[in-house]
Amino acid sequence: MRFFQNANYPFLQWRKRAYLITAALLVVGIGSMILHSAKGEGWLNYGVDFTGGTVVQVSFTHPVTEEQVRAATTAAGQHWEITRFGNANDFLVRTPTFGQEAGADAQSRVTRAMSTRFKPVVQGQRGGDFRIVRTEAVGPKAGSELERRALIAILLSFAAILGYLALRFEWRFALAAVIATMHDVLVTLGFLAVTRTEISLGTVAAVLTVLGYSMHDTIIVFDRVREDLAKPRHGRSFVDILNKAINETLPRTLLTVGTVMATLMALLLFGGPVIFGFTLVLVLGIAIGTFSSIFVASPVLYEIERHFPRKEKKEQAVRSSTGSRRATQARPAEARTR
Repeated sequence: MRFFQNANYPFLQWRKRAYLITAALLVVGIGSMILHSAKGEGWLNYGVDFTGGTVVQVSFTHPVTEEQVRAATTAAGQHWEITRFGNANDFLVRTPTFGQEAGADAQSRVTRAMSTRFKPVVQGQRGGDFRIVRTEAVGPKAGSELERRALIAILLSFAAILGYLALRFEWRFALAAVIATMHDVLVTLGFLAVTRTEISLGTVAAVLTVLGYSMHDTIIVFDRVREDLAKPRHGRSFVDILNKAINETLPRTLLTVGTVMATLMALLLFGGPVIFGFTLVLVLGIAIGTFSSIFVASPVLYEIERHFPRKEKKEQAVRSSTGSRRATQARPAEARTR
């Protein structure tokens, strides 16, 4: 089956609409980051991997609400962060303590706090409302080191991409691809800020995966553009070449994203809470990356080409201008001869 075999959509003519969509997504995302930062909540919802602390997973034997769990901790004089983890019976309680000893202390304090409203499950006895499933502790020094290294990893990936594309193609293609990839990362982070999704090491891995996927998709389009630029244009403009390249690679783009999304949706629905955040970032990032490879990377390349034309294009413009002046000067001479 050959989908979009004769596609001929004017994608570049729709670039202004794409600019509006991109601007709206960036404004909402960055605005959410600034708003949460002003409230003292932080730009993003960093998890224990980055902030340090102890995570205690509490599993109830019957469904309870988040408000009921929070009421139990508040009654004990604690104001911990509580989030649902997976099904209606599991919750994560985050405390600011860390270390092995602090982790054990956090577990006992969570148990005492929950016991104000619920009955703990005691081994060998029947009944009980909750039990502690696991406890994880991360120090703040390790968290800040992970945050620094995650940022370095993303910046190094941008530098490597820029260098590769500058050598493989030219600086115009490299700059357009990096701008499109930065767009993908910012929109993805904006989504995480709006939804207050927890940022963990898995989230960073997902963002880097999205970066690689989006860049690969953009390179496919740019490689076709480069091939078409090497051929005689026969009156075709740069916009025509870009539209032709996007339309020719459109079947590959849509079929690839379709198969990837099918796998990711299966993981999202049936993979469980452990990989839910990772998969959610991948789903969003792949969708944004596909959009940017069509409606961001190519329009940005067009804008760069329009403001910084190639040398041969400048020479062609000069020759055309010179030929026009010569033709204009020759006409009066012909008239006098006649």
